[in-house]
Amino acid sequence: MASAAEDPVLERYFKGHKAAITSVDFSPKGKQLATASWDTFLMLWNFKPHARAFRFVGHKDVVTSVQFSPVGNLLASASRDRTVRLWIPDKKGKSSEFKAHTAPVRSVDFSADGQFLVTASEDKSIKVWNMYRQRFLYSLYRHTHWVRCAKFSPDGRLIVSCSEDKTVKIWDTTNKQCINNFSDSVGFANFVDFNPNGTCIASAGSDHTVKIWDIRVNKLLQHYQVHSGGVNSLSYHPSGNYLITASSDGTLKILDLLEGRLIYTLQGHTGPVFSVSFSKGGDLFASGGSDEQVLLWRTNFDELNYKDLIKRNLKRLHFDSPPHLLDIYPRTPHPQDGKLETIEINPKLEVIDLQTSNPPVVDVLSFDSTTVHILTLSAHPNSDIICPDEYSVQANKKYIDNRNHSWNATRQE
Repeated sequence: MASAAEDPVLERYFKGHKAAITSVDFSPKGKQLATASWDTFLMLWNFKPHARAFRFVGHKDVVTSVQFSPVGNLLASASRDRTVRLWIPDKKGKSSEFKAHTAPVRSVDFSADGQFLVTASEDKSIKVWNMYRQRFLYSLYRHTHWVRCAKFSPDGRLIVSCSEDKTVKIWDTTNKQCINNFSDSVGFANFVDFNPNGTCIASAGSDHTVKIWDIRVNKLLQHYQVHSGGVNSLSYHPSGNYLITASSDGTLKILDLLEGRLIYTLQGHTGPVFSVSFSKGGDLFASGGSDEQVLLWRTNFDELNYKDLIKRNLKRLHFDSPPHLLDIYPRTPHPQDGKLETIEINPKLEVIDLQTSNPPVVDVLSFDSTTVHILTLSAHPNSDIICPDEYSVQANKKYIDNRNHSWNATRQE
């Protein structure tokens, strides 16, 4: 079926990684895309025609997560080599290394103001860092298995984390305590994030489910069973009205959260999809997976009022009646079985004019990087030992001061 104007469309794809893509993130202005891979590299893709791509070399093992800082002057990456790196996203390749955890690091996330970074690790801990002074602040310990992901709330007052101990935990960043706990008896969450206004969290489940919780009343609001494989990643549209998910079943799914329904199934990858992310403006989204390709999609559907979209879709498919608004908070799963309530888009079946997919790649070697060692010490829970020779990563300066120094930081039990 040919896509209508309001449907998502595959606009471009990028080739350059030599192994599976693990993470994708847009720059704040939406002109670049950063990706991480099993090939141990980060790549920075520019959307301008004929622009070069940059491959950042420095990690010694799989890169599991990448994220731009809110102003776009830094890239943070996590790796199975147990380190976190901060990069200047340009051709010079300056970076700073944090030897932060005692096991592989699974995720990195900046606070909305760029002042803090939270990291999650298979050492069962979550660590929070001050970015301006580039120092360790505190650890959070309550998970009993590998921590897969940790994210700040939009206002920075909370952190949500998920673990293979089958729990999702909410943490207060002021008193550094776990204030809420959501448990699952079946699977664990691979990924978790806040909605744009910070009132809800969504989890991507290994048990093929997507769950949305209201953290104000601690209730499960929506529970979707639309994938046939584990859900690896998800991303909220900036409006908060849509959620996109990536799964090992090889598809992306787009959910309309106001109607509580699946509206699009997107194909295009030839294997499991490990990461997906909307751009900051919501007009684009990108996905990456085991096929070593990064797909760039144009959203389109967010430009229409949803009722108009439903009317247009009714002319193309015989839908069942959309759910009543009372079903916006269902307590039962949305299996979507036997219902043509979704439009399936497979770009391989259409004639599309894709831009150059394999731009020239420039290797950027990390050099003179400062290594920040974190030693785990027994100390008073509220104490911090500040580096006597601190240096700053200034938000408005395009450099990292590469003075060698080492310092100790404390662990909060």
